Amino acid sequence: MSPSAANMHSMADGLWRVRVDPHADEDDSRPAPYASFVVPVYNERDSLEQLHREITEGAQRLERPYEIIYINDGSRDGSDQKLDELADAHTRVVHFRRNFGKSPALAAGFELARGEIVMTLDGDLQDDPAMIPDFAGRIEAGADLVCGWKKTRHDALFGKTLPSRTFNWLVRRVTGVSLHDINCGYKAYRRACIDELSVYGGMHRFMPALAAAKGFQLDEIVVQHRARQHGYSKFGARRFLHGLMDLLTVVLITQFRTQPLHLFALPGLGFGVAGSAILGYLGVLWLMGEPIGTRPLLTLGVLLITGAIQLISTGLVGELLVRSMLSNNEKFSIVRMTQGGDPPSPADANG
Repeated sequence: MSPSAANMHSMADGLWRVRVDPHADEDDSRPAPYASFVVPVYNERDSLEQLHREITEGAQRLERPYEIIYINDGSRDGSDQKLDELADAHTRVVHFRRNFGKSPALAAGFELARGEIVMTLDGDLQDDPAMIPDFAGRIEAGADLVCGWKKTRHDALFGKTLPSRTFNWLVRRVTGVSLHDINCGYKAYRRACIDELSVYGGMHRFMPALAAAKGFQLDEIVVQHRARQHGYSKFGARRFLHGLMDLLTVVLITQFRTQPLHLFALPGLGFGVAGSAILGYLGVLWLMGEPIGTRPLLTLGVLLITGAIQLISTGLVGELLVRSMLSNNEKFSIVRMTQGGDPPSPADANG
């Protein structure tokens, strides 16, 4: 089967969507597979042949139909040619024009995936595909999202291991999600989960937190983490800083998305109380005849009151926007509905 082609286009709100070549799969009338494997790839040519073989072996152990979707995220080391060689009846390959990042790559894979279970793996061979049946078993047992936990890591301590553990600790504290390795790329999703989650920016790091905010059931499984055999890690200080900024976004959209006033009002009220106390104190001094026009406290008090007004006003404007834009669009997923009692009689139905 010829590989699919896809391009990424930014929209006005900064999200991503996938445009797929309408002729790429026009002859594919097969039923949807049981499992889809989405693998973002960026400059991992030497790992791909072994990775594909191991994913295929792990998928075959499910004894159910499967598909593998590779997302070539603008590789420049020949990964695109190697992926095209690996494409077969179970495998599709998506090529980006340039490197867009992991979130857009996963968004493309989720858009194309047709399985009831969707698993994600990194393309560097550090995730062991032999655990594929274990992930699928956790989903079948009732979990909506299963996150891998690299309990024993084989990465440089200060280059990746320590920053990753620090980041995971901070995410647990801020979001309340108790997973040990929330940023692990080895995950399994139930179809309903990915249908309700949007992956953009750097949100791939926080998929469990976004899923938990929507009420999905999370689980984690200890995975065998293998040392990198080829290439080099793409992790760096820049990604760590981006992750911290994205964490603020996650807090905003999960905890304050429909209550922006709660985010701005608390510091606003604090500023207002402090500013009022300072100005009240200075007012008493002024009434007692002391000059206050040159005192730094006067400037501080005015700035605090001004900041309080701005923060509370921003929260109120946010509330107006939320109420006007989300009131008709916000949807909730009903998992199941139960109705008790006897069905109505024909007489009741006819009035």
